[in-house]
Amino acid sequence: MLTVGLLLSLFNIGVGVGVSARVPFTESNLTIAGVVGAKGKAVAAFPSYTDGRLGGNQNFFNNSTTMTIGPAEGAALVIIGKQDDAPTIDLHLDVR
Repeated sequence: MLTVGLLLSLFNIGVGVGVSARVPFTESNLTIAGVVGAKGKAVAAFPSYTDGRLGGNQNFFNNSTTMTIGPAEGAALVIIGKQDDAPTIDLHLDVR
């Protein structure tokens, strides 16, 4: 991933992949997402319903990991909890 992140940062690109599904009988979602690319673009490639949750503590479970090396950044998160505007099932692919 380090090599991919550095290559994407040369072109000022961020790539995000994520999947989210509603937890049965609740208003909570399980979301797993990851991004890699240029510093300014990587975090913006997360799904919109995860905004402000990277490293946050407003959910039942939030495991966030980030890595920055020079101009490249990578981040991953796993969230279980209420996420406003999160669909019942979602596959998120984003290139910025």
